[in-house]
Amino acid sequence: MEYQLKKSLGQHFLVNEAICKKIVAALQKNRFSQLLEVGPGGGALTKYLLDIPNIDFKAVELDTEKIAYLEKTYPNIQQKIIHASILEMDIPFENEFTVIGNFPYNISSQILFKILEWKQQVPFVIGMFQKEVAQRVAAKPNSKTYGILSVLIQAFYDVEYLFSIEPTAFKPPPKVMSGVIELQRKAVVENMLSEKHFFLLVKTAFNQRRKMLRNAVKSLFEADTLQDEIFNKRAEQLSVADFAQLTFKMKHPL
Repeated sequence: MEYQLKKSLGQHFLVNEAICKKIVAALQKNRFSQLLEVGPGGGALTKYLLDIPNIDFKAVELDTEKIAYLEKTYPNIQQKIIHASILEMDIPFENEFTVIGNFPYNISSQILFKILEWKQQVPFVIGMFQKEVAQRVAAKPNSKTYGILSVLIQAFYDVEYLFSIEPTAFKPPPKVMSGVIELQRKAVVENMLSEKHFFLLVKTAFNQRRKMLRNAVKSLFEADTLQDEIFNKRAEQLSVADFAQLTFKMKHPL
């Protein structure tokens, strides 16, 4: 049984077994009892994940053809596939669970925002992304790649860039390199007025990242507060802690 690639779903299938094993080895450094695979596709990772003993495994897949292929090829995946888009699905487990996936490149940032919504239940993530996105998530302040994604993810997770993957590891080869990162949920999160304030401040600051912070976020603060020296900086010069502290000076209520 063959399956067709769907360009619209951003599909590139991992076919390099050594890379698959490397990703699964990185996953298994952590203990978990519940695992969600996002976008199993042709089952490159899935076949290894199904062999992990004593875990509750689920996979979320939007493409009906892939589901039929997976159920035929790996009979023990029956009843474990959620036919949905991860962006629209309900939380798949009652308790904490780990997330793994070769994330579809066209929605990978949105998948990360979904994981942020679920963060109370997701202590650990291993994800493959377009290399540029993986680097953005892991970026540090004062770099061109540091932005909304970097700050919002790093506020709640420690990010480690694990390794890069050549296009030849996939079928068909994508036009870009890929990168695998791991997210470990932080035990202690910076104090902030509220997540809502924090998200709004970070997004507003980076929406005009070339402007001085004072001009980019002036709608969120009283005029006298904007005289503080920190507002002479640009968004990319602020750490997660800087943004968190600034939330306490924002106008209330939102």
